[in-house]
Amino acid sequence: MCAVRILVVDDHEIVRRRLSSLLQKRAEFSVISEGSDGFQAVQKSKDLQPDVVVLDISMPGMSGLEAAPQIRRVAPDAEILFVSQHDTLSMVREAFSTGARGYVLKSDAGTDLVNAVLAVSQQKEFLSGKLAHADVNSPRSE
Repeated sequence: MCAVRILVVDDHEIVRRRLSSLLQKRAEFSVISEGSDGFQAVQKSKDLQPDVVVLDISMPGMSGLEAAPQIRRVAPDAEILFVSQHDTLSMVREAFSTGARGYVLKSDAGTDLVNAVLAVSQQKEFLSGKLAHADVNSPRSE
């Protein structure tokens, strides 16, 4: 089985490196590149065709919400997993409306990130534990 090829994009270097580090510990994952804004997310997705793009929402220049539809166009097989500090249900719904398959709160990344990447790489939706307990079954349905 081939490793899941992952692009990690977050404007905060320490967060980006921590997310990459969590993923690189798993033999089934390969972090193929990192980026720091939405423009890099789109370009690297186009060039590298990752399996999963781990994407922050709030970034300078182009947000993750703006980048996600463009990523879907240039890398149609890539799954998008948002990792964000935003914990409102409206933000989760907006994120899913861009074509994302998963949403993890940064505060839950240590416990949820690996399972989220596994799920979205298998075309399954994933919601961070704290959000799932808020009775959000499918943000796409509303």
